[in-house]
Amino acid sequence: MKKTAEKIDALKALLAPMKSVLVAFSGGVDSAFLLAVAQEVLGDAARAVTAVSPTYSPHEVESARRMAAHLGVPLEILETDEFSDERFVANPKERCYWCKTELFGKLVRRAAELGCTAVLDGSNADDTGDYRPGMTAARELGVRSPLMEVGLTKAEIRSESRRMGLPTWDKPSYACLASRIPYGTRITPEIVARIEACECFLRDAGFSQVRVRHHGDLARIEVVPAEFARVMDPALRVRLVAAVKAQGYAYVTLDLQGYRTGSMNEVLDLEALIGDAARDGVGGRQ
Repeated sequence: MKKTAEKIDALKALLAPMKSVLVAFSGGVDSAFLLAVAQEVLGDAARAVTAVSPTYSPHEVESARRMAAHLGVPLEILETDEFSDERFVANPKERCYWCKTELFGKLVRRAAELGCTAVLDGSNADDTGDYRPGMTAARELGVRSPLMEVGLTKAEIRSESRRMGLPTWDKPSYACLASRIPYGTRITPEIVARIEACECFLRDAGFSQVRVRHHGDLARIEVVPAEFARVMDPALRVRLVAAVKAQGYAYVTLDLQGYRTGSMNEVLDLEALIGDAARDGVGGRQ
């Protein structure tokens, strides 16, 4: 098994021949680390683009701006329009494929305009263990995932980010707001805005990792189990219930399993889906 240092060397060796790259930059742990290494290897030939739409939290857009500024990399904002695609709005289990097709298609076209030789995303080696149809879109459009290609895991990326002094090393994981909505429930800007408002309340209240899952008139809240006691603090609980109900939910629940990635995928036959994806050459986490 390769050591982390060997993987980092392999990453730099992989990036060097690319000459100029466009990084799909969310401002999260993985894309921040990838951009930092690409900048180290390629200098100003490493560029960053953050895609925005109603499914992407304004809080995360601002975070991406701050991180790009920290790295000294100019950030371009690119609007995507997945809501114009009924195949996304209908929210089938392949939803992420249609979303990423829109995103990566625009990034590939923008890279061609800028003269960049490659478009990169921050998928890592751990991402092959979940159902990620968006990876199919990436491969179809020629988007590279260097962190995955050299075998870097999330834990290694966090550790190396900390060593490099990147403020994202301990940043909570994030996924687009559409991932809070059960498959088969239509995705609307109004629903994602309600979810974002609820999650904003929880973030402002100091919770480290949150998801508010939408189930019609019921909101299912996920926080890490170590923070369950804070949710049940009488004063905070009253404010939380009021904040969630203000967004139109009749019922406010706490998921006793706690925060976990991919909880909306638990209704799927993941073993079969991941097996099919592997056979098709496919690698979201939600």
